Amino acid sequence: MDYQGFTRALAAETLPVAWLDIDALDRNANAILARAAGKPVRLVSKSLRNLEVIQHLLRRHAGFQGVMCFHPGEACWLSEQGLDDLLVAYPSLQASLLDAVVAQVAQGKRIVLMVDSVAHVDAIVASVTRWQQRQGSDLSAPGSLVQPLCLDLDLSTPLPGLHFGVHRSPVNSVKSALALYEYIAAQPCLKLVGVMGYEAQIAGVADNLPHNPLHNLAVTQLKAWSRRRVRARRQAVVSALRQAGADLEFVNGGGTGSMEFTVADASVSEVAVGSGFYGSHYFDYFRQFRHEPAAGFALEVCRQSASGYLTCAGGGYIASGGVGPEKLPQPWLPEGLELDSLEGAGEVQTPLKGPATQGLHPGAPVMFRHAKAGELCERFNELLWIQGDKVMHRSLTYRGEGKVFL
Repeated sequence: MDYQGFTRALAAETLPVAWLDIDALDRNANAILARAAGKPVRLVSKSLRNLEVIQHLLRRHAGFQGVMCFHPGEACWLSEQGLDDLLVAYPSLQASLLDAVVAQVAQGKRIVLMVDSVAHVDAIVASVTRWQQRQGSDLSAPGSLVQPLCLDLDLSTPLPGLHFGVHRSPVNSVKSALALYEYIAAQPCLKLVGVMGYEAQIAGVADNLPHNPLHNLAVTQLKAWSRRRVRARRQAVVSALRQAGADLEFVNGGGTGSMEFTVADASVSEVAVGSGFYGSHYFDYFRQFRHEPAAGFALEVCRQSASGYLTCAGGGYIASGGVGPEKLPQPWLPEGLELDSLEGAGEVQTPLKGPATQGLHPGAPVMFRHAKAGELCERFNELLWIQGDKVMHRSLTYRGEGKVFL
């Protein structure tokens, strides 16, 4: 969509607003399915954070199967909204959250909990035990509740002076994976049904940042070096677990930034994708693919401070993670605007400069793209679904639903 189309669509709106270009979303969805090369795609909810968007994608595109959640409470809420096949990607030991998940599983819903330690397993066993005690049943009785689990496999590649990857799971070898599996297998109320191996250093690290050739060269070489080790470790662990008796129903891997590599790994049965649907601007800095801008926000031009400058109201929606200019939101439309390097995106105002300032007047909208996909929805209560030059629908974000899980 062009700037004039957005301007017409938002003419009656009070800015700022968050927008969703529904046609661009569906084109991104089709591109993601093509990149998946026939493997099922699990939707990553932390990058979407909108129930109706998740439902739309699952309903419209048969290649999307299941949801990867970021919080046990979120998984329970999505389950209550009618979704199923929910994988919680991050572990928790909070009894109230685990009890809520177990209660959903007892009703026949599929919510898979993530584990990477004995402590996680013990907390889940305690929760199932509490449920069984309330029912007056025996943990080992035939037909009693069995909570499905997923093992979080660390795929980072440590180097002298550099940990290339993320610090999350301590399970980083066949030996540690088998040790945890044996502990799980000894619990009659648990079953290991999956493995998740997220190659964050490949999927989530940009290798084509503007004006940073040394970074790009180093990351490109590190990714090539890491791919061989990631594939070997994941395949070895999955093979060893199956030989040890684990009845794995899925092996999850990847992300928007590593789909081609992940789906080529024969040990992976499904790939997880989130950011590519909205096309947040951080993923412009990857070499292998490009998705369309499908979601962003619009700010009002509220004043012009000097020739070649204008100021927008709001805009300080900074993305999480390592600090860098690539984590700032970026003006997108009209073309010819950029942030001021000394001020960046501000809490209550954002100055912009560039040739396009001459054609804008106070009250005009400026379209921005967020650096990371789902965090946009933590700033707004609703997404305006735009098609053509009209707002066709309004859907509540997690925040708008009153569901702020983290």
